[in-house]
Amino acid sequence: MQTYFHREELTYTGHQLRSHWIFETFGLQGHAIVAFRGPCRVALSEMVDRADVAAGDAIEAAEMLHFIAEHFERDLHRAVLRQRLFICTIAGHLRARPGMPPIEREGDDLYIEGRKLSVSIATVSPVSTLMHVGLNVDPAGAPVKACGLDELQVDPNALATGLLTAYEQEMADIHMARCKVRGVQ
Repeated sequence: MQTYFHREELTYTGHQLRSHWIFETFGLQGHAIVAFRGPCRVALSEMVDRADVAAGDAIEAAEMLHFIAEHFERDLHRAVLRQRLFICTIAGHLRARPGMPPIEREGDDLYIEGRKLSVSIATVSPVSTLMHVGLNVDPAGAPVKACGLDELQVDPNALATGLLTAYEQEMADIHMARCKVRGVQ
């Protein structure tokens, strides 16, 4: 599992959620997760979540901390499980911070005091599964009640590096757990 934190601002539009975007943009070929900061402006035409499209819910925020992961297999169920695992990992990292208000997880979303902190989706391409997770840094412009990492006094860069390492380690641990057991009949 390769990781990379891109420190230059990029706007997430939804177009990045496609096979080989990580390879084409950052040169990482194979299983990878990348993080970057920047605005979020996902028009309905780029939305993957069909329920959000039906409701007319576009995604927008002045600044988010974005994560995009690509795994070269086509099991959407497994991708959703990875997405939920990553969301739980984020919640765990934030809950460990002194003075953090209670964090609630509803499916693949995180909330603080009823305000949305994250957006998240997992999907499948012809050659891979993909995940996008965005954490509000500055939620200005969000179409729902939202909070951000700035308000919570969380350094997005430090959080990004910690979460990239945690995801890489989790994927390696899962792989080793599969390799150490014998099959039973």
